[in-house]
Amino acid sequence: MTLSQHSSCTTILVGKNASYDGSTLIARNEDAGGPINPKNFKVVKPEDQPQDYHAKLSKFSVKLPDNPLRYTSLPDVEDDGVWGEAGINSKNVAMSATETITTNPRILGADPLVKDGFGEEDLLTITLPYVSSAREGVARVGELLKQYGTYESNGIIFSDVDEVWYLETAGGHHWVAQRVPDDAYVVAPNQTGIQEVDFNDPNNFMFADDLREFVEKNHLNLNSGFNFREIFGSHSPLDHHYNTPRAWYVQGYFDPESIKDKEPISDELPFICHANRKITIEDIKFALSSHYQETNYDPFAPTATEGKKYRPIGFNRNQELSLLQIRPYAPAESAAIHWLALGTNPFNTIVPFYANVNDTPSDYQNGKPTVDSNNAYWLNKLIGLIANDHFHTLIGDIEDYQEKTLGYGHLRISQTDSKVANLSGADLQTELETANQETADNILATTKELLTKVVAKASEEVTGAFTHDQY
Repeated sequence: MTLSQHSSCTTILVGKNASYDGSTLIARNEDAGGPINPKNFKVVKPEDQPQDYHAKLSKFSVKLPDNPLRYTSLPDVEDDGVWGEAGINSKNVAMSATETITTNPRILGADPLVKDGFGEEDLLTITLPYVSSAREGVARVGELLKQYGTYESNGIIFSDVDEVWYLETAGGHHWVAQRVPDDAYVVAPNQTGIQEVDFNDPNNFMFADDLREFVEKNHLNLNSGFNFREIFGSHSPLDHHYNTPRAWYVQGYFDPESIKDKEPISDELPFICHANRKITIEDIKFALSSHYQETNYDPFAPTATEGKKYRPIGFNRNQELSLLQIRPYAPAESAAIHWLALGTNPFNTIVPFYANVNDTPSDYQNGKPTVDSNNAYWLNKLIGLIANDHFHTLIGDIEDYQEKTLGYGHLRISQTDSKVANLSGADLQTELETANQETADNILATTKELLTKVVAKASEEVTGAFTHDQY
């Protein structure tokens, strides 16, 4: 198997007053350059965290601070670097890294990317164990960019129980970060998104020390104000067909009125958005599994006139979806939930795991490069592969499975919260690990039942299938 290219993800961020229960919610699909990229769900304990870190894709290396925090992570199965992607640390800080974004040649000429800088492979590992708040996460990445630079353009997400922040890099060393308003959400589809920057509002914006001077010196601002997207972003035909339509669809899902006068390729879609309702776990899972349902752009709809015109969010290159929830009403030791879906999102489910643990369920962390139907990643990949070619025959069974397992997930949180209400410390962690394993076992068994059903029904439609009745 060749080296995976991690790119083309989709991100959704939700402020605490915009979510269904007051939680901060950050979520992102990890999409790979090819259809297969096995992932493991792990806990990195302080004693396992490297101190002298060396990247695989570049010559980047750094001596990391002492006393790292414990955190969850989703490393690659293959030894092509860590690619931790998403996790929650023991201070209930969540991080997702990264949303690959685009920039323009003027920026790359003024501040070239750094060949031996850091990138997506490294960011979770060198950041998440060393921050105690979302704002600290932004500051740490900003300092790393200043000192080492990056070889790619990325969006990096942080949250804690109060705040959600989105940081976008520009060129090798420059960046800006915006706090998502508490009553708002953001969808980011591989494009620079942040718009007007208020340099006099430190509560809601952070940025590279020399950002304004850099822009002025290099004549980068073509308009009035300081619109980060306009200065640092791109508006190519590829954006219009590969990126922008994803934001258009999600914004229409959360509020149809917001896009009624906009086309999928519109350059006028806002960064900060407001839904017409409170946003739920199910909403985010649907949006990050979507393929332009009920439009002419749905590749699975036989009557769609333009089914392959725009790149959908949910498709075969989805590898994992992490939805990181920090709950304000739960005790701090059990407030963080790492919701996880593996494989192709239109055909999988999302499962809640408590983050304050020292170990993860066995079938979520034992992946190998070869197919194994007892492993959660491979089991879901098999279902997705079959369902993609037998969509209309199987989608009813898959939707029934998704509804059943999502309901079970919410039930497990309620049951576990009650069971651990009077526990703390090691006793609490042990109980949360037991609860996570029980949840995983149930979901895995239900998913195997679905695989059996999928194989049986798809087998009736294979080329050459026939019965006595056909003679």
